[in-house]
Amino acid sequence: MICIDLEASGLARESYPIEVAWKCSETGEHDSFLIDPTSVPDWTFWDDFASELHCIPFAKLEAEGVSVKEAAERLNRSLDGCEIISDAVEYDSFWLGRLFKAAGIEPTFELKGLERVLSSEERIQYQLISRAQFRRHRALPDVEHLLAAIAAAQAGSTPA
Repeated sequence: MICIDLEASGLARESYPIEVAWKCSETGEHDSFLIDPTSVPDWTFWDDFASELHCIPFAKLEAEGVSVKEAAERLNRSLDGCEIISDAVEYDSFWLGRLFKAAGIEPTFELKGLERVLSSEERIQYQLISRAQFRRHRALPDVEHLLAAIAAAQAGSTPA
């Protein structure tokens, strides 16, 4: 199972992705990178509240982020033909849609929600587990928490 998490410039319609991470539970293979918003002329929205949550300064995105084209190509190369799990599929699909549209590229993977891997009972357990987790609002640690919560829900226990 491969899970993904994105951090964004905010939650508004004008927001865009600024960090992406994915990880495969079977192999441990993963990737995480920042996205440079200045690579898209109309990506100017910046929510100070969101910035306080993820603690990623705009200057760091400019200095260390990859272009949207490189980000989309990198995701397609790594995740081609795969089904990717998100615990916030509505938000993540919105931000991935913005990313791929800005890059002028179609995604070659499919984003799915938790219902793809968890029964309705397990989703209730997942909600309880995930609410108890401390999430840093950084993509890679959050995707690792997501994988741990899914595994615990499937096992009927809480993660260590």
